[in-house]
Amino acid sequence: MSDSEPHLLVVDDDGRLLELLRRYLSDNGFRVTTAADAAEARAHLASFAFDLVVLDVMMPGESGLDLSRDLRRNATVPVLLLTARAEPEDRIDGLETGADDFVAKPFEPRELVLRIRNILQRRPVAVEDTGGVEVRFGGFRFDLARSELWRGSDPVHLTAVEAGLLASLAGRAGQAVSREELAESTQFSGNTRTVDVQMTRLRRKIERDPRFPRYLQTVRGTGYALRPD
Repeated sequence: MSDSEPHLLVVDDDGRLLELLRRYLSDNGFRVTTAADAAEARAHLASFAFDLVVLDVMMPGESGLDLSRDLRRNATVPVLLLTARAEPEDRIDGLETGADDFVAKPFEPRELVLRIRNILQRRPVAVEDTGGVEVRFGGFRFDLARSELWRGSDPVHLTAVEAGLLASLAGRAGQAVSREELAESTQFSGNTRTVDVQMTRLRRKIERDPRFPRYLQTVRGTGYALRPD
């Protein structure tokens, strides 16, 4: 396996499933490191730079939700959650930790590979000269080519889903974009309510008062719109 292949950290306390995932993902072009719990995962994260973490929610000790929440505070690596609990509230709880996607057990291995590739494709790609377009609002600027948000000279961390949502809105700045269009354009596996959850998180990073948004506005009966200055 080449070092250029995406490097995944897969975390699950089910040893049999962990080995099956290691083999299947390796056969599909990924470099795979495994961990049986959050403590082992943290040790790997301290030693390696991973492209994505596949993380089981229900684990003894520190849960996957707690680890995901901590990763979002201190790292930029995307997180895909695995869980046997597939109720809408469980999905929303997972996404509110900052996870990029959510897969319910049992799942088709091919679906997991597709979800992983979708997340990796949505990640911003650093280039030296975008030659692209920036959308400015307030003290922010969003680079459409890189899917990067800046506040002055400081980068603002966005998850892959948040970057995708903002790119969809910035590409049609001033126009209303439906929740359905936003979910489709970001290739996000969730219902329209999960789009609302992601938008709430995005507003917390942009708006002075997220309860009364100036830039990421709700369009009643439709969806959302980015209102530049």
